[in-house]
Amino acid sequence: MRRRGLLIGLAVLAALLGGRPESASADTTRISLRPSQNGAPDHLLKATIRYTRYGVPHIRAHDIESVAAGYAYAYARDNICTIANEYVTVAGQRSRFFGPDASWTFSGNGSTYKNAEADFYFKWISDSGLVRRMMRMPPPLGPKRGVRAGVKGYVAGYNAYLKKVGGPDGIKDPTCRGADWVKPIKQIDAYRRFFQLGILASSGAVIDGIVNAAPVSGAAAAAAQRRQQAVLDDGSALSRLQPQIGSNAYGIGANASRNGRGIVLGNPHFPWDGSERLYQAHLQIPGKLNVSGGSLNGVPLVLIGNTRGLAWSHTVATAWRFTPFALTLAPGDPYSYIVDGEVKPMQADDVTIKALNPDGTLGTLQNTIYSTEYGPVFDSLVGIPLPWNSSTAFALADVNATNFRYLNHFYDTDHAQTVRQYDAIERRYQGVPWVNSIAADSKGNAYYSMQGAIPYVTDEHAADCNAAGPALDPIFQILGLPILDGSRSECNWESSPDAVAPGTFPPDDVPTLITRDYVTNGNDSHWLSNPDHPLEGFDRIIGIERAERTYRTRIGVIQVQQRIAGTDGLPGTKFNRLLLQKVALGDRQYAGEMWRDALVGLCDSAPGGFLPGSNGPVDVSGACDPLAYWDLHDNLDSGGAILFRRFASNLLGNFTAIPTGLQGSTRPGDSVIYTTPFSAADPVNTPRGLNVANPLVRQALADAVTDLEGAGIPLDAGLRGYQYEVRGGKKIPIHGGPGTLGVFNAINVRWDPENDGYGDVPHGSSFIMAAQFNGPKAACPVKAGTFVTYGQTENQLSKHASDYTRAFSRKDWNEVPFCRAQLRHATLSKRRLVVDPRPGRRSNR
Repeated sequence: MRRRGLLIGLAVLAALLGGRPESASADTTRISLRPSQNGAPDHLLKATIRYTRYGVPHIRAHDIESVAAGYAYAYARDNICTIANEYVTVAGQRSRFFGPDASWTFSGNGSTYKNAEADFYFKWISDSGLVRRMMRMPPPLGPKRGVRAGVKGYVAGYNAYLKKVGGPDGIKDPTCRGADWVKPIKQIDAYRRFFQLGILASSGAVIDGIVNAAPVSGAAAAAAQRRQQAVLDDGSALSRLQPQIGSNAYGIGANASRNGRGIVLGNPHFPWDGSERLYQAHLQIPGKLNVSGGSLNGVPLVLIGNTRGLAWSHTVATAWRFTPFALTLAPGDPYSYIVDGEVKPMQADDVTIKALNPDGTLGTLQNTIYSTEYGPVFDSLVGIPLPWNSSTAFALADVNATNFRYLNHFYDTDHAQTVRQYDAIERRYQGVPWVNSIAADSKGNAYYSMQGAIPYVTDEHAADCNAAGPALDPIFQILGLPILDGSRSECNWESSPDAVAPGTFPPDDVPTLITRDYVTNGNDSHWLSNPDHPLEGFDRIIGIERAERTYRTRIGVIQVQQRIAGTDGLPGTKFNRLLLQKVALGDRQYAGEMWRDALVGLCDSAPGGFLPGSNGPVDVSGACDPLAYWDLHDNLDSGGAILFRRFASNLLGNFTAIPTGLQGSTRPGDSVIYTTPFSAADPVNTPRGLNVANPLVRQALADAVTDLEGAGIPLDAGLRGYQYEVRGGKKIPIHGGPGTLGVFNAINVRWDPENDGYGDVPHGSSFIMAAQFNGPKAACPVKAGTFVTYGQTENQLSKHASDYTRAFSRKDWNEVPFCRAQLRHATLSKRRLVVDPRPGRRSNR
């Protein structure tokens, strides 16, 4: 049965079809917006949306305003509740609608705040006028003309959808049907959302520290310093300092591709719920724009995808996007600080928000946020207390607090066709806020870079201006995050005439690699983007070099090396798209490849079949065969996979929480886990081996048996029935596993014995794209297989909340149409819409 979709369309069907027959009929919807839509486009918006499998919209129009309107209409139809909730957030109104003590989670970085905390922060940003000033800045620092036009169209399209359904009461999703917080938006709402996304890996992770910062007594400061020492000693705070989301990406060049043309794997590991989900769409302006891929909620640009000649993806980068400044306070005045001997008063901004009272009435809450020439004062860095005492406080400098350059970057990228063009865009804007860039083109060039917004703090500058002190020194020594001396103006970020924005690294000082071979990244630093072409000599704030890599990084490199050599069990050598898809979802378990055989030997030799567990001896004899026959994968029917996962998780959980790839060359505990230590001469294959003589290894196996028996899970169980996601009210089995254990297809689940083991997927593989360029005789120059693992919509009443998830469960890739003939054949439904956004006018169409 064909389903009915939405088509925002051209006024004349013949202009779209070129006189050729269509597989689905088209309806037309006409909407005139209210006169209150300030800043709207001054002409009719006409575009066409065709829907293909899994609810993927393909928007075609003749100008950027119309294509953005089409995107917004389609997106709102699928996810208006999700994005409307975020428009409430960035307006600082969560307390008004949901109460001040309820919580909001910034799903992109995993931080959870009280609504009042989020409101005070975003209301402070709003009151300051910062976002409006950023909107009005000329390019390259401010939005270019095409971006401004796109935002106008996006706002008009969003409001057109809301009007079409008759306001909140007509929304199909029960999550927000009839909600008074779902309202028409203005351009400022869209730009506030862009600001929010920009600070995801910087200020957005310390909102509570900013809004709660205030001077404390000597006794309270001493208690906070003891907590600080405790969380730094156990390593847990250090592991939380970088975003928990991640990604994989490959850029395959001519020398690694069977047809000599580029191939790209995009595999971001983003949240499966909430505002930082990715949405798949295809945007077309004849003769000007043809781009397909994924975008974050509320951004009418493709952020990971392909044009006719270029494909690209992103992975969360190691470079820090902020630095703390240690302030020396004026004697007797904790609200003033000293710079170069001059006493400067902090700026105190009183912020008032509306809040829902328990009796349903509205009241107000007030707070004061303090700021300095470096940025706001804050007293907590992702769980690390930074007490504001009588002599010292800390301020946060955020390189993304004034960064709308990333909008220009993605606008231009959506039009780019080659790696050389892409590199020029990266250098032109240096706007990418918190990710690496990986790309390949139809000419067979592969590309890696960390170009973007990075504070210009060289190693020499960090050493000269280090103000961490003994207690906080691990933050720089282990993670590379400098704490700078705010009492000396010379310790502010350096500037370069070659950089686009003040205080950022010049482009030539940021790691970049263009090669005909391949590039890869799995959230480690730039160093081993290609082990044959290591990138070295860059400053520590960008990333660590010659240090241990994560298991996921290592399996990512190994998979490429083995595929090129033809030693991975797949046919032939090198890559094509279909082989890349098999590699991407092969679900190899790298920790198992390193340790399983030694673990089986330990199990077989256990005295009397018993090993000591955390709570006494455990009979592990029943675990030996499941481990021995396990296929070393995290496929749905890989028997023994859960047992090994619990062993590896227990073992690694007994050691330091400092994550691999952020620390120095080795971690505490490595020498007692592995039999072969890390070597910078062989970083892809070391450390390795399992030290079965370590009592904690024995305990981890015994505890794994206890875990499964306690949860009622057979020791030889595969993932089917025990790792799943509920979509549309039904359990869908999910393959893959934790990236921390070396599963490339990272499904980052948490052990929950009360919920079948792994009965929820918080984040992991999300939008997945394998795009390959074809030769000149091909019917279409590019073909891509894709998934949106959690579905195109969060409306659980829609089939598109689960159909893509079921396809992912089956590893059934969606060959998304890109060229016109393909799209005509694949169209399942369509509709035309004409929107008149001009104040006081109605469409006669």
